[in-house]
Amino acid sequence: MVKFDPSVLRYMSKDEFRVLTAVEMGMKNHEIVPTELICRIAGLKKGGASKMITLLHKNKLIFHDAKKYDGYRLTYLGYDFLALKAFSARGKIKAVGRQIGVGKESDIFVVQLTDGKEAVLKIHRLGRVSFRAVKNKRDYLLHRKSASWLYMSRLAALREYAYMNALHKHGFPTPTPIDVNRHCIVMSKVNSIPFSQVRSLGDPGLVYTRMMNLIVRLAEHGLIHCDFNEFNTMIHETTHKITMIDFPQMVSTKHKDAEEYFNRDVECVRVYFGRRFKFHAEKWPKFFTDVKTEVSLDTELEASGYKNHEAEYQAYRSVILRSEEKEIKEEETGKEVMAEEKEELPEEGKELLAKKEVSSASKTPMDAKKSTNLKNSENFGKVEEGGDEKVIETSEDPLEEKGGSQVATRDEKNTNQDEDEVEDEDEDGASTRAVADTKNEDEKKKRRPGRRKKRITRESIRAKVKKGLKGRAGGRTRNVQKNRKKQALKERIKEWT
Repeated sequence: MVKFDPSVLRYMSKDEFRVLTAVEMGMKNHEIVPTELICRIAGLKKGGASKMITLLHKNKLIFHDAKKYDGYRLTYLGYDFLALKAFSARGKIKAVGRQIGVGKESDIFVVQLTDGKEAVLKIHRLGRVSFRAVKNKRDYLLHRKSASWLYMSRLAALREYAYMNALHKHGFPTPTPIDVNRHCIVMSKVNSIPFSQVRSLGDPGLVYTRMMNLIVRLAEHGLIHCDFNEFNTMIHETTHKITMIDFPQMVSTKHKDAEEYFNRDVECVRVYFGRRFKFHAEKWPKFFTDVKTEVSLDTELEASGYKNHEAEYQAYRSVILRSEEKEIKEEETGKEVMAEEKEELPEEGKELLAKKEVSSASKTPMDAKKSTNLKNSENFGKVEEGGDEKVIETSEDPLEEKGGSQVATRDEKNTNQDEDEVEDEDEDGASTRAVADTKNEDEKKKRRPGRRKKRITRESIRAKVKKGLKGRAGGRTRNVQKNRKKQALKERIKEWT
């Protein structure tokens, strides 16, 4: 991956950009664009076009490939320059600043707009080594089977800009989208810090409810974030306002795996608050009970799975709601029966039941059967007293934990075998002893971790030569034998002369 250096952009001529756009147009139908086709699309003479090609290749804006035929393809740096040239021509960007973020599929830079304000430039870079499975995990290609990483980065940027624009219009806390071109997005700079950098919170319950309500509100508009965690949320230092970022992986609530994605986002928030802030929530939203679709943004934006599984989603939701209603009715009928039985009991029996109820009320339940909406609830969790983490005591010897029981069973088996062998000795005599000795020798060989390789000596070589074995030692012995034959021939020649 070439380092992003926009300083070369100031010294590029119109002809260079013309050749660069010709390479981009040729890549629609060619993986490697032939040199003749580049000259033809650019509309320049062969000498002038070849000169521009050498300059672009020198600045690493295009890549040369001559395995099958002489041709070129765009690099990510050349694609970046085309997008920046379009932004500057539209009057959006004036200057590019430092890099403020790096992700598995994008780079973030600070830019200056034409009015002097600071903004953020997000450049999608799909195809890195850390995230090569994007073709299987995202449905960017739809009906297509294959495409270049540049084209997939462009699709990801267009999709994220569409999601961000629609959510911002409906009042969601997102950055303000400004413009998009190719694989780059220009958005407003948020005066917040990443939530992963926060070490402590004055009121973690308030932030927890805001994040959970945001997940539910997204689902009510027909969308699920699918990557809602501490790295894709930003928080204001004083007001604790939450801002969402990173939207290209969003799916519809009618997706076949919508419930799994929704629960995963909720679980990410719950686990992070428990690990970082020692805040363990007692209530959290459920997909089919707390989510009631009000606005279908998924159909407007054609989110993943918005029309393929709508009938299955409605049927599955009705089944779950019916089962929950049955559970609630059973609980209510059970309480009524218990109340009637209480009235019939004598006073001594009532006192015993009262004691049992007090003891059961003191115990905290692991999970509430009824799921309540977070918007109408006030107590969302509890904070542990004392922020020290629990230390799990482990034994120093790893064999005591993992292999202790196995060693014990082996020893028991060996002792049982020895007792059986002693009984056989009394009956059969010396023959059983020989069998027992061979068994013990085989077991000892199995227990040995491994034999070291023997050092090659003259004695081992001679032994292998006698046995007629082949291999490393045999090869050396052959050379020794040849040298001996040569020496014997030389001695005979000396005698004859």
